[in-house]
Amino acid sequence: MAKYVIALDEGTTSCRAVLYDENAKPLDSRQLEFEQIYPKAGWVEHDAEEIFKCQLKVLQNLIVESEIKRDEIAAIGITNQRETVVVWDKKTGKPVYNAIVWQCRRTADYCDELMKQGWTGKIRDKTGLLIDAYFSATKLKWILDNVPGVRKRAEKGELLAGTIDTWLIWKLSGGKVHITDYTNASRTMLFNIYKLDWDDELLQLMNIPRCILPEVCDSSRIYCNTESSVCGFSAPVASAIGDQQSALFGQGCFNKGDSKNTYGTGCFMLMNTGDKPVRSKNLLTTIAIGIDGKIEYALEGSVFIGGALIKWLRDELEMIDTANDVNIQAAKVKDSNGVYIVPAFVGLGTPYWDMYARGTITGLTRGVKKAHICRAALESIAYEVRDVLEAMVKDSNIKITKLNVDGGACVSDIMMQFQADIMNTRVCRPKNVETTALGAAYLAMLACGLLKNKSELLKKRTVDKVFEPKMKTEQRKTLLSGWEKAVERSKKWEC
Repeated sequence: MAKYVIALDEGTTSCRAVLYDENAKPLDSRQLEFEQIYPKAGWVEHDAEEIFKCQLKVLQNLIVESEIKRDEIAAIGITNQRETVVVWDKKTGKPVYNAIVWQCRRTADYCDELMKQGWTGKIRDKTGLLIDAYFSATKLKWILDNVPGVRKRAEKGELLAGTIDTWLIWKLSGGKVHITDYTNASRTMLFNIYKLDWDDELLQLMNIPRCILPEVCDSSRIYCNTESSVCGFSAPVASAIGDQQSALFGQGCFNKGDSKNTYGTGCFMLMNTGDKPVRSKNLLTTIAIGIDGKIEYALEGSVFIGGALIKWLRDELEMIDTANDVNIQAAKVKDSNGVYIVPAFVGLGTPYWDMYARGTITGLTRGVKKAHICRAALESIAYEVRDVLEAMVKDSNIKITKLNVDGGACVSDIMMQFQADIMNTRVCRPKNVETTALGAAYLAMLACGLLKNKSELLKKRTVDKVFEPKMKTEQRKTLLSGWEKAVERSKKWEC
């Protein structure tokens, strides 16, 4: 009897495959990093073929090394980095250009033009999104406009396009299925989240042919079976969902007001707002889930650089050898010694939405050590998340008394305690912090019948630690004042 579910977690820097038993207990996992491509300052690309090869390799290695039988796989779930877009040849399956990553800012000037033309309100009213280079639409337009011959081929119906979930499903199905789910579609700036369809007016604005876009459907359903000639076995692909919505589902945030923050490459806070979308000026209104034919919405705040800052300390500055070294260093000092890092490497997200801000380090004195820089890095992530929480509380009129956290970086007790302190809000960390993959697994289990309903899912959640705020009010105000000054300097870096 099929009793295992595998979640494919395709992130911004790596591909993972996680094996779960019928009780959603994680048994084993495999992970591979892939190349980050930076053709110009502010540009970020991925090799879509490399992503698929990495994802397929970790899937196959997990099955072989875990010694499970292929006919014991009940279903596969997919969760993915959102907004990153791929265009490929319908017949050959070859991408016409590298995938343009959600972090990429190459279309910032075009976004400025759209705002000057007065599209801000209309795009927000249709998609729930602000005009920003972050989203897929302008990236897709850039490929069509700048890669020779591509636009004509797209108009002839020779090409397909989609976010990474669409690309993976198409490849796993052997090129038979071109599909996406509501959560990923809602991040493109082309999808009307109220009419639940690609928006013809926006397609015309961006000059994007509808024929290259995928079918949009629920996040939990049987999309296809994997093609044996591609994967070596056939099993149902039974869920697809954007990574942040997957984490929201994996955290069991099923009720209005339930909130989570994921500490990954970036940081993303989502609040479930139920079946009614909440409109906001600074936050994104997005689709939280499409399941059983019903849509739930969420408010979202986005921090572009979170855990990627730690990777920058490791890879570019070579200040640490492993990601965990940042915690070891930070523990050596009681504070950051007045240092603030604003990691606006690709601009600032919520609530600033400044595409031109750049990273800064302020407050440097002769007494600053590596340990202070490491502590400032952890604190900077917490400051960014606090800014998002404040915007969310203001726009939703819902007080957040507890923030559920997940993602690799939340294992840092130092950062989580500072997070609770600087927000003056409880922080709740589950035992399984990899809730992005878990959400995809839950949805696949619902689709294939291993789970009957969401109530069963809630019984499986376990808490690791709750961080209570301890910081005095005056200290919090002083630290926040310094952070706000640092952010202003980041926004004015060209001066």
